[in-house]
Amino acid sequence: MPTMINKRKELIRISPKDAKKLEYSTNDGRTWSTRFSGSSTQGEFQDLTDTGKEILGITTKGLYYSKNEGRTWSKRS
Repeated sequence: MPTMINKRKELIRISPKDAKKLEYSTNDGRTWSTRFSGSSTQGEFQDLTDTGKEILGITTKGLYYSKNEGRTWSKRS
């Protein structure tokens, strides 16, 4: 169950302090910034997968996808 993925030159992870948030690092994990602040719509992230064209996020409210490195999320129907 990956909580962190490597996307291009970034690491993207589920925040260890708040699973509704995603963080990214451009310096191999030395520092982290918020990429997605979380939403009650998506719930808490449980898993991340990089498919090449999009990021898939398994959450407590279903399967979501992002085509912009995790900045916005849409429900996969």
